[in-house]
Amino acid sequence: MVLLPIVILLMGLGVPLSLGQLAPVPDIIRLGALFDGTEVTPLEAAFIHGINMVNDDRSILIRSRLTSAIDKVPQSDSFKASKKVCQMATSGLAAIFGPSVPSTANHIQSISDTFHIPHIETRWDYSFDRGDYAINIHPHPSSLSKAYADLVKAFGWKSLVLLYENEESMIKLQEVLKYPRHVDTIRLTVRQLYTDTDDYRPLLKEIKTSGATKIVLDCAFNKIEKVLKQADEIGLISDYHSFLITSLDLERVDFSPYKRSNVNITGFRMIDPASPQVSHYLKKWNYRAGDGKGEFHPLYSENILMYDSVRVVAKAMDDLAQIEGFSLNPISCRRSQPLEYGPKLAEYIRRVEYMGLSGEVFFDADGFRTDFQLDLLEKRRDHMYKIGIWTPDVGINVTLTQSEVEGQIVEKLQNKTLRITTSDTTPFIMKKALDVPKEALERMSFEEKYEGYVIDLVKELAKALKFKYKFHMVMDGKYGNVDPKTGEWNGMIRELQDQKADMAVIDLSITLERQSAVDFTMPFMNTGVGILYKKKAPPAPNLFSFLSPLSLDVWIYMTTAYLAISIQMFLLARIAPQEWEAPIPCFSDPPELENILTLHNCFWHNWGSLMQQGSDIAPKAISTRMVAGMWWFFTLIMISSYTANLAAFLTAAKMDVPINSADDLAKQTKIKYGTYCCGSTNSFFRGSTIPTYTKLNAFMESAKPSVYTSGNQEGIERVRKEEGAYAFFMEGAAIEYHVERTCDLTQIGGLLDSKGYGIALPPDSPYTSTVSNGILYLQEAGILQQLKIKWWKEMHGGGKCTGSGGEDSAQLGLPNLGGVFIVLLAGMIASCIIAIIEFVWKKRILLQDENESLLAEMWGDFKFAVDLRASDTKPVPKEGSRAGSKSILNDGSHYGTNILEGDREGRKTDHPDDESPYATFNDNYSTTKSHKG
Repeated sequence: MVLLPIVILLMGLGVPLSLGQLAPVPDIIRLGALFDGTEVTPLEAAFIHGINMVNDDRSILIRSRLTSAIDKVPQSDSFKASKKVCQMATSGLAAIFGPSVPSTANHIQSISDTFHIPHIETRWDYSFDRGDYAINIHPHPSSLSKAYADLVKAFGWKSLVLLYENEESMIKLQEVLKYPRHVDTIRLTVRQLYTDTDDYRPLLKEIKTSGATKIVLDCAFNKIEKVLKQADEIGLISDYHSFLITSLDLERVDFSPYKRSNVNITGFRMIDPASPQVSHYLKKWNYRAGDGKGEFHPLYSENILMYDSVRVVAKAMDDLAQIEGFSLNPISCRRSQPLEYGPKLAEYIRRVEYMGLSGEVFFDADGFRTDFQLDLLEKRRDHMYKIGIWTPDVGINVTLTQSEVEGQIVEKLQNKTLRITTSDTTPFIMKKALDVPKEALERMSFEEKYEGYVIDLVKELAKALKFKYKFHMVMDGKYGNVDPKTGEWNGMIRELQDQKADMAVIDLSITLERQSAVDFTMPFMNTGVGILYKKKAPPAPNLFSFLSPLSLDVWIYMTTAYLAISIQMFLLARIAPQEWEAPIPCFSDPPELENILTLHNCFWHNWGSLMQQGSDIAPKAISTRMVAGMWWFFTLIMISSYTANLAAFLTAAKMDVPINSADDLAKQTKIKYGTYCCGSTNSFFRGSTIPTYTKLNAFMESAKPSVYTSGNQEGIERVRKEEGAYAFFMEGAAIEYHVERTCDLTQIGGLLDSKGYGIALPPDSPYTSTVSNGILYLQEAGILQQLKIKWWKEMHGGGKCTGSGGEDSAQLGLPNLGGVFIVLLAGMIASCIIAIIEFVWKKRILLQDENESLLAEMWGDFKFAVDLRASDTKPVPKEGSRAGSKSILNDGSHYGTNILEGDREGRKTDHPDDESPYATFNDNYSTTKSHKG
């Protein structure tokens, strides 16, 4: 009653005070602890450090002071442990901590239940059946198991090996074991670490041989470094292996031996070393960087959990003291006298909410710590870095951005020399033509000995992603196929699976089967299956092939029509009055009329029309014009048909092949066809469900002798050798290359499917996405197209069979058109002969004196014809014109003057005044008639 006025006065003054603050509490509160062994352990130091920090903190238990009652017990000696607890309890205990050994801890728990002493544990305990006074501050295994399963799910692991130490690990990893039940594609292998030896190499070698790259490791903390060291010796510490280590103390593991390795190691932690509470804790501990390794480090999880457990108990007692107070009575094991305030203390401990060094601490209704947050860690060089968090409600939340993740991968790639496996395949990889001694050749680098599309591609890719590389030839020379008997891969695929290579770069088709064995980037070249066939041998050259578009009958009919039309035009012109006209238009009343449509001119007019050239001779009468018009229409159709048929005839001669598609092949049996026995093209036919391709595959499977080849080159040689009796299925890119250079080969039809060539990497490679981005960059920059043009169209005879001068072009050679030149030459010779005949005939008429030499006359005219200095005009020679003849014989330079004078004299003599001035002209004109006026 005396205290009541004081309390009311203090509350009136605004002092936040409860009745419990003045309630009775012990001045000295003893906390008991049992530790295993006989030496001072880090766990004991953490316990003492926690008590000291509570005593230094005047915001909690301000009227009490904590003291410790510490004792050590041999491991698994439950009798001695229980005896120690009874000795401690005689002086009064608020709580008992430890021990860590499960068998001893379970015995102590039964004593605490009997005497109502709160039993605080920091060990890993999978039990769900605990007493009313047992409180475990360690995260419950069920929640940790869910965190591990969430991590496996978030990383998308499809195949993993669970490597555990003992049966308790199965409980910690039970959610991981259940995960494959929900996802059918997950392959889980469970292996136990040897318990009778520290040499785990045989087991790790089996894991390596199996091709597993994802490993979940659950073992004691002191074995982690030993397992990793032996895994490194076996080859499991590489860029393509990932470890999920279940220990919450990965930051205490020494990763310095793997500083230069890009192995992926992930795990969780409870303690954030960057938090202010942890900094304060280390300062009070007088910790210096480098002090304490592993379990002796102040931030080792069990040490932190011990510290937090002391703070939790102190917080619970402080809450109880403020509400109603408590006391600690002596406990007698012999008289079964329990702790009076034990139930209250246990209740308040379970109700505590405290932000400790291991995160937020609070318990569920059963006294389990099931709701907590973990930091997700990942190894970078030789340290662990936080990349995300895990909570029971949300699961994994990676805090890194996509750009940060890609930046880390690029950084790893820049510090790595990639081993690239490839094969000698034209034009991807080809030997250079080097004339050097064998010793010098062996000292040369791969790039000095080989060239090709792949080398240029990798060079450009390395320039974009800034990585180093080293080529080597695949040992067995194969791309990679599954052995149907053993189920194992060979070739480049096997090298990638065994991590003997980091990349396989060649014309490696991306198939479903290969995709299940290795990783592929996006395609750097798209192609498909095509049909390679040998062109039909062209027919023997024909000098008169220009006559082939029209048959012989047509040529005869056309010649007959030409002759008939010309004669008809001549006859009609002689009948039609409009065709007769004055020879000189100046005279309106001429004595005679002329007709220009002579037989000679009619033939010339129609020939010019036939040759699409025309002439200066034009009909005037309606009848002759109608004949001319019909002839023009006839020649238009005939010449157009000839031209079109000539092009079609020449094209058909070059494209005449018996097959045009895969359907044509399937419908016949005369032409055999096959594929490379062990490649993706063969797999395409074997796996196809399209009826045509199924029929083709059945034929190839049953053909005797075999139509399969041991390589593309053998298939090409067989196509050329069998002269149209064999067709070869191969990928379109290779067909395109060979057709450019081997002019007797051609591709039949289009591509049968669509596929791509990709860069293969080991399974679950971390660089797949980055390399794909590099290929996309090269594609957008046009570099891939430039490389394709370089190695397909330009290098090593590219363009030989296409474009100008190629055999596939539509050009005609002299053997095809030689007949045209013969016709031209024949016409030239014929014209010369006719000119001579005309000349001789004319001269013989003009020459009157038998003593004059005809050869001399001809020689004089020839000299005049070839004399470029002579005039372009000369007088018309007349019969009996002696002066002109003599002048010609005597002096060719006065030819024109002498002839002119002689002509004038002749006119005076031969033409009296009363004769027509046109008499001489009309004597020589071919077609005239008298004008009846």
